[in-house]
Amino acid sequence: MPEFKHKDIIALRDLSKEEIELLISTAENMREVNSRDIKKVPTLRGKTIINLFYEASTRTRTSFEIAGKRLSADTVNITPSSSSATKGETLADTALNLLAMKPDIIVMRHAVSGSHYFLSKKVSCSIINAGDGAHEHPSQGLLDMLTMKDKFGRLDGLKVAIVGDITHSRVARSDIQGLTKMGSSVYLAGPPTMMPPGAERLGNVTVCASMKEAIQDADVVMMLRIQQERQGKTLMPNTREYSRYFGLNPQNIKLAKPGALIMHPGPINRGVEMSSYVVDGDQSHILKQVENGVAVRMAMLYHVCGGEME
Repeated sequence: MPEFKHKDIIALRDLSKEEIELLISTAENMREVNSRDIKKVPTLRGKTIINLFYEASTRTRTSFEIAGKRLSADTVNITPSSSSATKGETLADTALNLLAMKPDIIVMRHAVSGSHYFLSKKVSCSIINAGDGAHEHPSQGLLDMLTMKDKFGRLDGLKVAIVGDITHSRVARSDIQGLTKMGSSVYLAGPPTMMPPGAERLGNVTVCASMKEAIQDADVVMMLRIQQERQGKTLMPNTREYSRYFGLNPQNIKLAKPGALIMHPGPINRGVEMSSYVVDGDQSHILKQVENGVAVRMAMLYHVCGGEME
């Protein structure tokens, strides 16, 4: 396995296939820690991690905090409502003030795409992207790939359908970057109003005219949340209409391969993107994605701190 030489993890676009494999392999090893009665190792003892979340989050923020604590790091959580951002402080000034307190890693979620690249040029500590605008969400992409690998033992040669609000989805962009590097074939489907112009330029993907075309014989079906908070205006007549054409249900799920993996990055709008029958069904690995998220984020924290697998 190669040495991980990046100070920051901002986008899967920046990582090689070998580096992605290293992060996934490390996450597989980290799961052993999560299965212990005492879920803690001294790996990052003495390190300080600041979780700086400018947007709401349940799964990502909590799992990054748990990941840091299981590696014995000191973790501090900051939200906009409890920070000087409410008083008009800029992102750069906030970061520089935090840097003066000598953290080792800043894990940040921000609404502006590219904010992490901007921040990485301002501070000397490591930056991990926990989601920036509609750009990327690398930890989600990694945990999605780990979940697929758990099921199939490989990523090469899989057909992965990604369905929904592609335009506003940073998850879709990270999944596309990671999966295509690992040899998967990615098919996209969504309402024309939620499909970015020139979607083919997101990576080596196939843009489908319908959901049925995308999920036909798919090994994995990844459903995406409608991100109304980013849309600014209504891009669909109503949720019932959306569900009719782009919702996963007991009927159209049969188009995918038998036993196909059903995934969703959460939070789920039940009855819109997916029926409850599908969400709670045997093919759903949504909670497995959440479980894998802790191990993946442990691996990311470990490697940006200079860890090397023995």
